[in-house]
Amino acid sequence: MEILLADKQDITRAGLMYILESFDGVTFKCIEDKAELLLALQKDSNRVVVLDYTLFDINDAAELMILCERFVATHWLLFSEDLSLDFVRLLIASSPRFSILLKESGLREIREALDYAIHCRRFICQRMTEMLLVPAQSEPEHIRLTRTEGEILKDIALGMTTREIAEKRISSFHTVNTHRKNIFRKLGVNNVHEVTKYALRAGLIDSAEYYI
Repeated sequence: MEILLADKQDITRAGLMYILESFDGVTFKCIEDKAELLLALQKDSNRVVVLDYTLFDINDAAELMILCERFVATHWLLFSEDLSLDFVRLLIASSPRFSILLKESGLREIREALDYAIHCRRFICQRMTEMLLVPAQSEPEHIRLTRTEGEILKDIALGMTTREIAEKRISSFHTVNTHRKNIFRKLGVNNVHEVTKYALRAGLIDSAEYYI
């Protein structure tokens, strides 16, 4: 079994490689971007992808679910610092081939998650399980966006693509995509339509501006 490490953090990669070296019959390969990931899965989809969704160039949950449907032999272990509950609920409801592991997890739990993924079994870490079991709050928490996130949210709501926003801000696609994912997580939304509704309600854009 080959593990594809789709994680941009060097320290995380090093730690995962160290752990995986103790697994018999397992090899691993570092993946730099979505294009390289697709190429690897096209050659052989019977692999485990360890993915830091918040730092990788996959746009949203919908695209991730499409990849899951396309590569039916692939097991996905999402290994990130923070994932919204709605996002996690959507993924685990869509396919048993999504596992969830937060980066705050201990070494024993990380080993267990990798072992589960290698044997094509779902794993959800203890911390995420606890959060999923907490009843929904009756009143929404105050949402705090940075100035940059607010500006990017407005651009998204006005229909600009991630690449167009990056060109406008003279920034990298990866940087804007990370902001985009953080915005979606903070708002608890999963698509542009929901972002647009929030922007209209919050007065970040008005209906006249939206329909231009």
